[in-house]
Amino acid sequence: MGSILVGTASWTDKTLLESGWYPRDVTSAQERLGYYASRFPLVEVDSSYYSPPAENTVSLWRDRTPAGFTFDVKAFSLLTHHPTRPGALYKDLRERIGEAKKNVYLRDLDRDIAEQVWDRFLAALAPLREAGKLGAVLFQFPQWFPIARSNKQYIVECKERCAPVPISVEFRNHTWMSEENQAETLGFLREHEVPYVSVDMPQGYPTSIPPVLAATGGLAVVRFHGHSAKWTSKDVHERFGYLYAEDELRDWAPKLRRLAEDAETTHVLMNNCYRDHAQVNAAQLARLLAHA
Repeated sequence: MGSILVGTASWTDKTLLESGWYPRDVTSAQERLGYYASRFPLVEVDSSYYSPPAENTVSLWRDRTPAGFTFDVKAFSLLTHHPTRPGALYKDLRERIGEAKKNVYLRDLDRDIAEQVWDRFLAALAPLREAGKLGAVLFQFPQWFPIARSNKQYIVECKERCAPVPISVEFRNHTWMSEENQAETLGFLREHEVPYVSVDMPQGYPTSIPPVLAATGGLAVVRFHGHSAKWTSKDVHERFGYLYAEDELRDWAPKLRRLAEDAETTHVLMNNCYRDHAQVNAAQLARLLAHA
C-alpha cells in the first residue's frame, strides 16, 4: 500500500483564523504555516485559483515548511476555462487586453497572452518543484466542461505543460462520470496516467459527481466537500460549512486504504473550509486511517 497524506484545502481562511484553531501567539503568516505544517503533511493552495501566485510568495511557502511537506496547487481559473476577472491577470497582460470586461475566458485571449499566462503560472511554482514539495497541480473543471474529444485533448495538453509535475483532474460536469461514460473516462485517464480526483459531495445537483474512488495514475486524490444543505449558495462558507461526524469518516477510512493499494501516494484533502471544520476532520481521519 502506498502512503496516505491527509490535509486541508486552506490554512488562511478568515473563519479559520477566527475559530481559535491557531494558538493566540501564532499570529503571523510564517507562524501559521509553520504551525499547520507541524500537524499535517499536506495542504492545498486554493488562492492560486483566484490569482496566480508570485514566485517570491511560493518561495516563502517552501521556506516555512519542513522537508517532506507537500503542496497541491489549484490551477488558475483562466486555465480551467472558468471566468476570470481581468484584474487577476498579470498587469502587463491585462493592459494588452484592451477594453475592460467583467470577465475573460481563455478562449477570448490571443494565443501569445494565453501562452504567457501558462508560462508565468508554472514558472512561479518552481521553488516548490525544485524543493520536492509540489505534489500536483489541481485542474478543477467547470460545469460547462463535458466529456468530449476536444476536452480530453485539453486535459492531455495540461498534463504535458505541467510535466514533470503531475496534474490531477476534478470534474463538475456529470457526463464524465455518468453510468454510460464512467468506464471511458477512467480508461482515458489511466491511458494518459492522469490522476482522477475522487470526491465526496452533495448529490442530486447538476454539478454532482458520484463518490467513485479510482486510482488512474501514480497519485490518487480524494477531496471531501461536505454535505451542506446550502450547496447552491453563493456564500462559500454556507456551501462548504459542514462538519463530518466521526462515524462518517470511520466509514471512509477502509475505503481510502483500499484506494491507496492502487497508487504510490494518496492525497486526502478536507475542503469543508468553514472555521476549523476541515482541520478537525482531517485530524480525525488521519487517526482513523492509522488504525483502519
